[in-house]
Amino acid sequence: MAVHSRLDETRRILADLVGFPTISADSNLELIAYAGDALSGFGARLSVTLDETGTKSNLFATLGPEGDGGIVLSGHSDVVPVAGQDWTGDPFILREADGRLYGRGTCDMKGFIACCLAMAPDFAAATLKRPLHFAFTYDEEVGCLGGRALVKELERQEIRPSVAIIGEPTMMRIIEGHKGCFEYTTEFRGLEGHGSDPARGVNAVEYAVRYITRLMRLAEELKGRAPDNSRFQPPWTTLQIGRIAGGVAHNVIAGQCAVDWEMRPVQEADADFVKEGIGAYVARELLPAMRAVYAEADIVTHVIGEVDGLEPVSESEARRIVSELTGLSEAEVVAFGTEAGLFQKAGISSVICGPGSIEQAHKADEFVGLDQLSECLSMLERLLGKLG
Repeated sequence: MAVHSRLDETRRILADLVGFPTISADSNLELIAYAGDALSGFGARLSVTLDETGTKSNLFATLGPEGDGGIVLSGHSDVVPVAGQDWTGDPFILREADGRLYGRGTCDMKGFIACCLAMAPDFAAATLKRPLHFAFTYDEEVGCLGGRALVKELERQEIRPSVAIIGEPTMMRIIEGHKGCFEYTTEFRGLEGHGSDPARGVNAVEYAVRYITRLMRLAEELKGRAPDNSRFQPPWTTLQIGRIAGGVAHNVIAGQCAVDWEMRPVQEADADFVKEGIGAYVARELLPAMRAVYAEADIVTHVIGEVDGLEPVSESEARRIVSELTGLSEAEVVAFGTEAGLFQKAGISSVICGPGSIEQAHKADEFVGLDQLSECLSMLERLLGKLG
């Protein structure tokens, strides 16, 4: 593949981006300021929104005319930790070897952001027929928190793009669907007592087991709700228990218990089905039985994260546009989650297409190929031709 004329600039920008250690637990403000300065220098209109701590922010920047119907190029700025991984070099210093660029976030997903910034002067110099938006978010890796806030801000400002291209690493293939990932911790508060007389206490572990049993019954029912021609594996929404912890000793009635569980819905209706089903069981059976013995007994479910799925649709403007840009006619589904479902839920036609392989993400010596960056730049150049 021919080397794109903007590849050297992309490499330079990617080195800068990798140099910002934007692990989800830490701030991304310096990276957002860097990207904002670059885009504003080309005349982009910026909107920066902080999280409640003031240490993280989203950037939404626009080139071209005002109005609805714009195209969003979206990427998250945060990366996963490097602690405990066996890197052969400093993960926050970009290094090149054998046609690859190594560093934390190179493929997931600072490579895509670097391509967007490298192409910005070309977009700015053109007379665009519709708005082009750049959306760079925080905390995607810990529940798409920034993406959720960004979509709400777009709704508040009444900004209505029509298409979003999320540049997660797909080897530049078109991805039109992925399951959601909803994670919860359910806590059970019972009443401790001596194990010799179980009836005088409320065993939190026992009620947690009943709760899990009902979840597993719902899991079986979900198999019959799989959409026709589902391409996911497995084709239905799944439930999984990740951890259960409670009690203090074999001869003590357990007063506390916690269950970590997850659901990976193939369709939004399945998430509602599970929430309503388990909620009704708690309200009608478990809590009345617990509170008949101890009035302060309780069951509380905490939302750890809810990453909306991207549901394939028969008519997709985003898929049509990216198919024209890449020359690919087929679209696939994947197992990993992204922010695409958030955009889709907000009424924005969305697909995933970006440089690099998900097989390299979250690993030591993460890399993106220079050929992948060139291919991404070519796609963006063709987008310029479509918008100009």
